Amino acid sequence: MFDPKSVLRRNGFTFKQFFVAHDRCAMKVGTDGILLGAWAPIARVNRILDIGTGSGLLALMLAQRTDDHVTIDAVELDDDAAAQAQENVAESPWSTRVKVHHADIQQWLHQQTRRYDLIVSNPPYYEQGVECATPQREQARYTTSLDHTALLNCAAEAITEEGFFCLVLPESIGTAFTEKALSLGWNLRLRTDIAETELRPPHRVLLAFSPKAGEYFCDRLVIRGPEQQYSEGYTALTQAFYLFM
Repeated sequence: MFDPKSVLRRNGFTFKQFFVAHDRCAMKVGTDGILLGAWAPIARVNRILDIGTGSGLLALMLAQRTDDHVTIDAVELDDDAAAQAQENVAESPWSTRVKVHHADIQQWLHQQTRRYDLIVSNPPYYEQGVECATPQREQARYTTSLDHTALLNCAAEAITEEGFFCLVLPESIGTAFTEKALSLGWNLRLRTDIAETELRPPHRVLLAFSPKAGEYFCDRLVIRGPEQQYSEGYTALTQAFYLFM
């Protein structure tokens, strides 16, 4: 049985049911990933694909949220991150359901014969800019290795007709991404704008696309209340994961 209080250690993030080490990953555990992992729709899901899994955070959150029959493939290009994700999965309660693949997603998908009901990604979103301290950080931060058109095409290749492709982006980039997705034949089905407080404009957006047209639902989530405590909405969404919530 996982005892979170016994593994409050450095170089990672302790959740209620698992620990994510991230000291060898360019992108650390953060609110963006936690939001996406808690928000992505899981109804009638049997197979899940996590594109660019990094530390394995999204794969592990979705494993916690789904039944034992659901399998998850987590693909990561970076050597160190893939190795760390494999270790995080091995130490989790879901090591038999989550498989980490150290591979280029575009090449890896050509070898797959079955499609996925849910695809998630916390993708790079900046175009090439100021040089990063390490190549790993640059790969995780910029769209040079997998631009948004390529990401959308990968998801289209791998998703079922009824499936959802979900991701988190800065609000300013989310609109352009949505326009590109619609131009490629995707349908926007869910959108949640994320604001730090009620008085601030949204800074992140959660998006869910599907190959199939259907009802569109849009809402707004505020992370913190007037006294900087977590809001009721954010607490309701994430309380199954945060250790002290």
